[in-house]
Amino acid sequence: MNISDVAKKTGLTSKAIRFYEEKGLVTPPLRTENGYRSYSAKHLEELTLLRQARQVGFNLDECREMVSLFNNPERHSADVKARTLSKVREIETHISELQLMRQTLLDLADSCPGDDSAECPIINHLAGYCHSAKQG
Repeated sequence: MNISDVAKKTGLTSKAIRFYEEKGLVTPPLRTENGYRSYSAKHLEELTLLRQARQVGFNLDECREMVSLFNNPERHSADVKARTLSKVREIETHISELQLMRQTLLDLADSCPGDDSAECPIINHLAGYCHSAKQG
């Protein structure tokens, strides 16, 4: 298969496929005599795994580990599960942080009159001003 065939079958762009190859995330494809890449079913599986792993939040290093596990017939599903649960904990932490950010922004918006005056509690807070410490 050529790169455009692989792109269609995996849902990745040719550019993404070349990027993953450059980063060493997939097994290097064979080259034909004219220098074109030639992909196999194994490449399709690796690239599909990469696309789906990226979609659920795995970063490039974690994807590299997942492809390595995929290609290791001696792997243990416990290792894959542990990495997956670690990613879940990371995402849960990120969700908590985002919820705190959201609440802070809502609180700031509630504190602002949103009128024509220049005084803005949102700007003051973000700039680190304290209303009681502000001097004329």
